[in-house]
Amino acid sequence: MPPAAPRPPPEPGRGPDLGPFGAITRALSHRDARIFFTASLTAWSGLWMHRIAVMWLAWELSGSAFWVGMVAFADLAPAVIFSPIAGAVADRMDRVKLTMIAQLAVAAAALCTATLTATGHISVMALIAFELMGGIAQSFAQPARQAVMPGLVPRADLPAAVACNSLCFNVARFLGPAVAGPMVAVWGVVPAILCNVVAYTVATLTLPMLRINPIHRRGHPPEGSLLSEMLEGIRYAAAHPGIGPILTFAGITAILLRGVQEVLPPFVERLFHQGPGGLALLTGAIGVGALMSGIMVASRGRLTGTTRIAVMAAAAQAVVLVAFVATSYFPFAVLCGALYGACSSAHGISTQTLVQSAALTRMRGRTLALWGLITRACPALGALVLGLSGEAFGMRLPTLAVAFLAMGVSVWGLMHMRAWAKHLEHPSEAGGT
Repeated sequence: MPPAAPRPPPEPGRGPDLGPFGAITRALSHRDARIFFTASLTAWSGLWMHRIAVMWLAWELSGSAFWVGMVAFADLAPAVIFSPIAGAVADRMDRVKLTMIAQLAVAAAALCTATLTATGHISVMALIAFELMGGIAQSFAQPARQAVMPGLVPRADLPAAVACNSLCFNVARFLGPAVAGPMVAVWGVVPAILCNVVAYTVATLTLPMLRINPIHRRGHPPEGSLLSEMLEGIRYAAAHPGIGPILTFAGITAILLRGVQEVLPPFVERLFHQGPGGLALLTGAIGVGALMSGIMVASRGRLTGTTRIAVMAAAAQAVVLVAFVATSYFPFAVLCGALYGACSSAHGISTQTLVQSAALTRMRGRTLALWGLITRACPALGALVLGLSGEAFGMRLPTLAVAFLAMGVSVWGLMHMRAWAKHLEHPSEAGGT
């Protein structure tokens, strides 16, 4: 019997093959990564419970798609101003301490919302104010948390760790609504918002347990003013032949496609005639789709082909969105929601993996802050546009319009993705160390 052929060596940027879930297994084999991802899952589950509760609270207070969009805009829009600043701050100070301060601020804003709601003193304007506070804090927490990730695992396992981090977010996107929907329906919004307070507090208390290499925990000594370093980060990302285009593509498609998820209550009630239970079911379906897709993408654990996934997932999401608003049959809409979540997850995990792997270590905080700006500010802008246009034209026509625009943008991405991949999927050549 001839000897078995030797197994090929792993490709660059990929650890040894451990089976179909090898990438996830590798990421979770490290103590600090397990602590980090458990804290992330806890915090993000609370965050999604908060979002479901706040969206429904805004709808109950106003009955207006515009004001629901404004509340979503208030939570996500601060990233436009504060994400570049936060990235520069994260690149010049202790990132763990910055994360702890920012996460406690998120918990404090949620506690204020819950208190005013419980005492009957909440208003749409107060809700917007507290969402602004939470949004500013999230803008600082996001780049600081993600910038320490290379200190949790060996470099070969970084793509797996980035994918696992995004997978935690998508697991939370399923768990949070699954718990919050029945909770809101039975007990109202206050318990769900308080769960977010507890979740962020607990997640913050785990951070001192992390043993992170000082190279990744602390940013570089200040080399100039905060403004000059912030602008340096923007120039670096814009000039990079891979990072600049993929972030531009992600930003445009996020404006056009992601806003729907931030203003779901008007869709649920006006198009499908459902209540809080329907909102929770639809949001949960989005989370289930994102979870399944996230597991598949995270299990790859390699960079090769990731650019193609990022672009094609956005194109597929546009097609799914057309099907979602073209129907009035809620079960089919739930199926579309699952596919929408799957596409969104595949695009997001792939884009973040590419950007984090290709960015220079000293520029990582600022580069990831721009990714944070895209994931928060761009959906906020899309939600505001849908909220405004939805009041004038209904929810269906404006959504169809942005979906077809996204298809056009996707054609541009499909035409250029091979060129982008040359600079994103080979970080050693792109200066990603």
